[in-house]
Amino acid sequence: MSDYQQRHPSSLNDLSDDALPPVEQHARQYETVRNAHETELIEDYVELIGDLIRHRGEARAADIANRMAVSQATVSKMIRRLNDQGLVTNKPYRSLFLTEEGEKMAKISRARHDVVLHFLRALGVADSTARIDAEGMEHHVSDETLAIMQHFTEQQRR
Repeated sequence: MSDYQQRHPSSLNDLSDDALPPVEQHARQYETVRNAHETELIEDYVELIGDLIRHRGEARAADIANRMAVSQATVSKMIRRLNDQGLVTNKPYRSLFLTEEGEKMAKISRARHDVVLHFLRALGVADSTARIDAEGMEHHVSDETLAIMQHFTEQQRR
């Protein structure tokens, strides 16, 4: 049981009245999640590469490994995958560069991340928690929900 569930046991009962959705809708929900899982790691790498280039002038494999808390071998495998998909270019022992397609993906991913992060902050979520939660949520939120999150955040700023 999560910490939230322990502190708010009645909330579990409040949510249990939701009926199962129709089969087609239910299947679409799971398909959407599976599709998001397939691309989220790629999007995270491309987003980080874009951020490193923007803030530090370059993206090196060692920096990616440190920031993602993974091994250099893991980063090397992903770089090969990103190369194969036409998202990055690189030469051995040199910085990484995003292709035009990689830059587009990084920009979209960063924008989605920022909307979710600012929304969570506007709700009063602590910055450290909001950063962790936004990292996963950005991949699983529809464009419709993102637009509503952004609108809510803008209303809170006024």
